[in-house]
Amino acid sequence: MRRSLTTGALAGILSVGMLGCALAQAPRPTQVAHADDMGGDRPGGPGGRHHLSAEDVQAFTDARVAALHAGLKLTPDQEKLWPPVEDAMRNLAKVRRDQREARRGRDRDPVAETAPDAIRARADALAARSDALRKLADASQPLYATLDQAQKQRAAMLTRPMGPRHHPGPHRHHRDD
Repeated sequence: MRRSLTTGALAGILSVGMLGCALAQAPRPTQVAHADDMGGDRPGGPGGRHHLSAEDVQAFTDARVAALHAGLKLTPDQEKLWPPVEDAMRNLAKVRRDQREARRGRDRDPVAETAPDAIRARADALAARSDALRKLADASQPLYATLDQAQKQRAAMLTRPMGPRHHPGPHRHHRDD
């Protein structure tokens, strides 16, 4: 009896130990999701993301501009102030698109770029983005001054970033370029 109890206890301990090893090696749900996001069998390339074509990006830019324009419900006098705002929005989108393409080219051969080159490229990208944003602010100032409170609230909602990369909370890990 004593021997079967010892054998049973030993078998139980070994079973728990093997189960522990198996669980330690099995990916956790977050690891599975992360591995899936890294490309895996999902379409869309590295990271499981679909790289938008230039046509897609242009379509989304057109949609954002049209949504803001429609949402503001501009008066005839305000409509006269809209074209410079639209041009500045499209210019900012072009700067971002050009920077994204340049970054993709650099990412293909990370060894070819030295650390100082990478820092300089980042500084240049930030300067270009800053210039485009400043032009948008300057272009939108005259129009914004004529908006009523309801239009300003709609503008704030329509220009707020949306999507999985833009969520409220303390953990906002994304690049600004």
